[in-house]
Amino acid sequence: MVELRPSTDRDMPRVIDIWRRAVDATHDFLAPRDRAAIEVEVSSFLPQVRLLLAVDRSDIPLGFMFLHDGHLEALFIDPDHHGKGMGKALVHRALADHPGLTVDVNEQNPKALGFYERMGFERIGRSAHDGQGRPYPLVHLRHRSGFRPV
Repeated sequence: MVELRPSTDRDMPRVIDIWRRAVDATHDFLAPRDRAAIEVEVSSFLPQVRLLLAVDRSDIPLGFMFLHDGHLEALFIDPDHHGKGMGKALVHRALADHPGLTVDVNEQNPKALGFYERMGFERIGRSAHDGQGRPYPLVHLRHRSGFRPV
């Protein structure tokens, strides 16, 4: 059973490790130079925001998400725990407060796109570059209205 709780400063080393491991497992399309630059950006950004963590029985973070104004900015799960319901639990929590939740997904990450589409998200657009102008296309998704988490 997964528990959800807000992050604390104490969690940040583990959160950054989750991000790093998840990106290395799912973002093999990133050029090494871009991967390194993104890690620097993420390592300085994540400690400044409030995250929602998925933790195990020992309160060890196994995944996290960051929401901003009804947009899912980040959802990362430790790759050793993919497919165990943590991502679903975090998305269900986000949908409880934001039924029209939006998210942007790298087009080169078909597993993530499939996850969101199975969760009821629909494609609403595409950008040729990521938010920092890098050549990594994004697919823009929005959740169908009226979703009620079980």
